[in-house]
Amino acid sequence: MRKALQPRAAVERMAPYAPPTGGRADKLRLDFNENTVGCSPKVAEFLRARISEGALATYPEYTEAKRELAAHFGVAENEMLLTNGTDEAIQVLINTFVDDRDEVVILQPSYAMYKFYAELAGANIREIAYRDGTLEFPLEELLEALLPETRAVLISNPNNPTGTAVSLSGIRQILEHAPDAAVLIDEAYFEFCGITALPLIREYPNLLVSRTFSKAYGMASMRIGCLFSAAANIAIAHKAQSPYSVNMLAALAARVAVSDSEYVGAYVREVLAARDFLYTELKRLRIPYHRSEGNFVLLRLGDRAAQVRDALCGAGVLVRDRSYEIEGCVRVTVGTRAQTERFVRELERLWR
Repeated sequence: MRKALQPRAAVERMAPYAPPTGGRADKLRLDFNENTVGCSPKVAEFLRARISEGALATYPEYTEAKRELAAHFGVAENEMLLTNGTDEAIQVLINTFVDDRDEVVILQPSYAMYKFYAELAGANIREIAYRDGTLEFPLEELLEALLPETRAVLISNPNNPTGTAVSLSGIRQILEHAPDAAVLIDEAYFEFCGITALPLIREYPNLLVSRTFSKAYGMASMRIGCLFSAAANIAIAHKAQSPYSVNMLAALAARVAVSDSEYVGAYVREVLAARDFLYTELKRLRIPYHRSEGNFVLLRLGDRAAQVRDALCGAGVLVRDRSYEIEGCVRVTVGTRAQTERFVRELERLWR
């Protein structure tokens, strides 16, 4: 028998990432922090009107999408890169600025793709833990960990799964402590939080900011996001990106999504009100939780975490057990008031 191909050592050391995405149809999806009602109807209408056999046979063009999205986000077109979701934004950053055995600093727990792409690049990874018990952002600990040889710092703000956010003042301190590192502020949940470092890209040449259309905009299946930075950084990062990684439908959808600010605003307001309702109900049920700046809440269910997750799934409600990162914790996405009420009813039935 012939020997199998030998992979790179960095790949061989990695644990596979296998999110539980099967069997979610017809269930209440409170497990992946998606928009729980769907994208703006205008997006679907626009796509139906624009899709044709000829359009699908043509490689995508981004001119209109880049112009309209740059105007929406208040940046120049050469300060923005369209990406295949935030995942590609992270990958492009790593491919552009991180070499084998370079130091990358990430927080723990956080979005798994930071570590995934850093490991894939063969980087040396330093993990800074969120503060035990409170899960507060460890600003002082992070600043102490930043060294002259640090090449990248990857931060989700607010953070998934903790819901923790760092202030603009804290972000400035990080940027100033790591002037030679590419500092990514991943703002996937910006719409629910309101803190953004985007205006700072012209002040700090080491800053990169990412946004996604997978959360508040309800377009997770389209896989589109944006990476923002100084024009010089975007020009060099563009060299590390596949020329057609964003498909034509996603680029079209993003243009319409940002034009329907009423839809996104109404959904965000609904989620924030439902999140407050959930806090009240969790207090009533005496279930410990962490306040969140995102569209999700982390519950502390102790040794019943997996049991509750499985029982909720049996009742048609999906949540995410994060005990592998924070012992006894389950993360629940906050959707509409009605969806949150259904979750509370099912949880109360199980918690008695």
